[in-house]
Amino acid sequence: MNKKGFIFDLDGVIVDTAKYHFLAWKNLAKSIDIDFTHEQNEQLKGVSRVKSLEKILDWGNKTISEELFTSLMGKKNEEYLSFIAKMTDEEILPDVPKTLDYLIENQQPISLGSASKNARPILEKVNLLSKFNAIVDGNDVSKAKPDPEVFLIAAKHLNMKPEDCIVFEDSVAGVQAANTANMISIGIGEKEVLHEADYIFSDFTEIENSFIQELINR
Repeated sequence: MNKKGFIFDLDGVIVDTAKYHFLAWKNLAKSIDIDFTHEQNEQLKGVSRVKSLEKILDWGNKTISEELFTSLMGKKNEEYLSFIAKMTDEEILPDVPKTLDYLIENQQPISLGSASKNARPILEKVNLLSKFNAIVDGNDVSKAKPDPEVFLIAAKHLNMKPEDCIVFEDSVAGVQAANTANMISIGIGEKEVLHEADYIFSDFTEIENSFIQELINR
């Protein structure tokens, strides 16, 4: 039987936690008199918390003490956690369970490959944790995407060669990381943004089981 490793990013692919990041960053920026826009939020996708705050300060031409920097990062995370604490399985993006169930029925190994340090609690909240054979998140990696580290570790956990893995990603950095790892990259989002991906779908409602089967058969 053909086996491929299927690796899913979390934010924007399985659940839309991006809106909570946006709210928390927006409130933080406001607290230090910086306007923060949706366009800027797009540029923080897949970027670490430290780097994100550095970018926000750059945009607002602000310098702050190291003490305030650390305190703001803590506050942002607390607010974000308070948002995700209220999550339910209604927040799973359309047709994601259909794809996961098809992979499980066909005995294909599945991993999460996310920069989020809150991946496990989020998957628990939305009742998807049991569907994954491996979880690789921000607690397991030292290099951020577009470095392929997160996906290479995921492939290892699934006992799969990188070239036998397929990655679902919604960020440019994530698609680049998958390509660098020599994996098939599937962009979830806009064609103009994710044009470097091997395949692009606006969401999982466009992904037929026959397409997944084709990937398995390769």
